[in-house]
Amino acid sequence: MITVLKNAIVVSDGTMKNIDVVIEDDHIVESEKLSKILEQPHASETVEVKDVKGCFILPGVIDDHVHFRQPGLTQKADISSESRAAAAGGVTTYFDMPNTVPQTTTPEALEEKFAIAASDSVVNYSFFYGATNDNINTFDTLDVHRIPGIKLFMGSSTGNMLVDKRQALDRIFSMSRLPIMTHCEDTAIINRNMAEAKRLYGDDPDVTHHPEIRSREACLECTRLAVELAKEHNAKLHVAHISTKEELELFSPADADITAEAVIGHLVFSDEDYQRLGTRIKVNPSIKGVADREAIRHALSDGRISVVGTDHAPHLPCDKKGGAAKAASGMPSIQYSLLSMLELVDEGVLTMERLVELMCHNPARIFGVSKRGYIRDGYKADLVIVRPVEPWTVTNEGVMSKCGWTPFEGHRFRWRVECTVCNGKTVYADGRIVDTTAAEEVRFRE
Repeated sequence: MITVLKNAIVVSDGTMKNIDVVIEDDHIVESEKLSKILEQPHASETVEVKDVKGCFILPGVIDDHVHFRQPGLTQKADISSESRAAAAGGVTTYFDMPNTVPQTTTPEALEEKFAIAASDSVVNYSFFYGATNDNINTFDTLDVHRIPGIKLFMGSSTGNMLVDKRQALDRIFSMSRLPIMTHCEDTAIINRNMAEAKRLYGDDPDVTHHPEIRSREACLECTRLAVELAKEHNAKLHVAHISTKEELELFSPADADITAEAVIGHLVFSDEDYQRLGTRIKVNPSIKGVADREAIRHALSDGRISVVGTDHAPHLPCDKKGGAAKAASGMPSIQYSLLSMLELVDEGVLTMERLVELMCHNPARIFGVSKRGYIRDGYKADLVIVRPVEPWTVTNEGVMSKCGWTPFEGHRFRWRVECTVCNGKTVYADGRIVDTTAAEEVRFRE
């Protein structure tokens, strides 16, 4: 089957062009080849032409950072529900994090996740392998063609996934054949800040104190250590969810091996929004000041931020009750991530071409994704079609995430995801999931 998408503006490889996109089965074909295809016998019977005038066609978004909660936490979310939310947001590929139950810190737990996704995922998938103080010897057993990298929670606390021993950190950075993605917050600093906040404000300080407790110092000290370790061991490092202007000074656009991610929460919200949204925007690392948000936005275009992900992390509304100590950290955002970035394009924060680099090209490049992330001949037909529209209002009734809520409730967007195509199949259109059979396991470094 051949599908021709006509009259849209196609954004890929740093250009915006009004060209046809030709899909043959599950991959993209150069539009110049269409005339030869149409010359084949019975071609008219196998070619479908779709006019998408007024739309933009982008590569499907690759979200390098999600928490889909399965296995073990499926009351909050699962791979089926969250991959549907991903499709609704124009995301065709996601990389899930290892802090599930059981944690993805053994080859057996990793295989279990692959099996679940093969059965339940609506869009393409892969999974980070979690590092601990004690599982480094299993790294050599991992298939580098199946996973994006190693996820490392750096800190000084106890707990199986907080790596707190310098010897273990040195071994991880020296031995990993894969990119290392780090969550950088110094737990000793956080614990001291929490103790002081409880002394001043009681056992559960108001959420407005969250950025004081999970402070900029906690982020900066840990990120600085990660960068030092990567340079010392010549490791490939990707630092997740940068939240402070000071951390940005540790990154250079010229260094392709040490990269930084920004996530939607830190790009859209600031500490001024705690009064309005409360614990709905309580995330780790914390959302900080307006100056931090503006600095991160600026870094989208100057090259210090390489990737925009979501850190999509659903919780039930009951989990979000309380303050800085008791309310769970994390929020769902994948369904509205691309729309939020398109708003920043409208505001002049970045260009459409740069948006595609940050959400599609660079995740593919940094993690070595095979044949995805671009609109190119021979690449998988992972696409999202978006259209500027009259303003429409987000309601919780439209949320596809299992938790049933969004911090974007009441927000008015001027863009809409019209259609999401995964491996040549339309998985989302007209506001609903229309195909659940398209997903594939992502391949890397091939």
